[in-house]
Amino acid sequence: MTAIPQKKFRGNSISRLAEAAIHLITGSIALLCIIPFIFIVIIAFSSAESLRTVGYTFFPTEWTTASFQAAFDMGGQLWRSFYNSVVVTVVGTFLSVLITIMYSYGLSRTDYPLRKFFAFFVFFTMVFGGGLVPTVFVIRNVLGLSNSLAALIVPALIIPFHVIIMRTFFKTSVPESLIESARLDGAGEFRTLFSIVVPIAKPGIATVALLTAINYWNDWFLALLFIRDRDFFPLQYLLMEMQQNIEFLRRNLAMIGASNINFADLPGEGLRMALCVIIVLPIAFAYPFFQRYIISGLTVGAVKE
Repeated sequence: MTAIPQKKFRGNSISRLAEAAIHLITGSIALLCIIPFIFIVIIAFSSAESLRTVGYTFFPTEWTTASFQAAFDMGGQLWRSFYNSVVVTVVGTFLSVLITIMYSYGLSRTDYPLRKFFAFFVFFTMVFGGGLVPTVFVIRNVLGLSNSLAALIVPALIIPFHVIIMRTFFKTSVPESLIESARLDGAGEFRTLFSIVVPIAKPGIATVALLTAINYWNDWFLALLFIRDRDFFPLQYLLMEMQQNIEFLRRNLAMIGASNINFADLPGEGLRMALCVIIVLPIAFAYPFFQRYIISGLTVGAVKE
């Protein structure tokens, strides 16, 4: 009598219907996330007449590159602001991640005597802040960082939430036995951190680096507080200033009754959306780079004790 082969049961297996439903739901969520950016691109390529007559639509009556031409006609100011944003993002992210790694590594070590004090110090700054006026006074008068790229980097070097993320990642992903082994082999604290702990903690570091880069790239408030020289304007602050100038021009032309000027020909939504596209593309291209490190490092450093 031949035995009937038994089908193995896998606890992690799901039916094809459930798998299709999951793909449909996740695909719908992804589509909802990408639609706003597609809409911004469509508006950027829509003519002013189309925006005036039919408004915002996925099918404009006329396509044009006039908004991008108007943005590139800004010449040196646009490229200088783009350069400032890139420098602030790259340098600020590197320094912020480096400081966050060293600070959180000390907090993760149970044999560090001042661990509780510095942990409370980080947590206290998350709950209580000095306020806007003291911050401006310290940056301008004490540190003297007005009208410089340092004024856009230094105030955001330490983010308490990122320190807590890295401390938790070090405590849960880096075995104490690995650190003890490095100490027995004669490695110092810096050698242990950068040669052993950092390669294991690539997923956490990549996550914090991505969050920090987005924070620096999208920031315009520090430029509003500390930058007056146009040579140091970041790209986001340039967009905000342009939007304010356009609204000021429209309002004052309407007040003086300039009937010979076609308001539809003034740079408006199309130009703003074109600048939004220029701003979003660099940070969007950075996502796959960070994602590669996050995915590849998920199982790095597994230690069997």
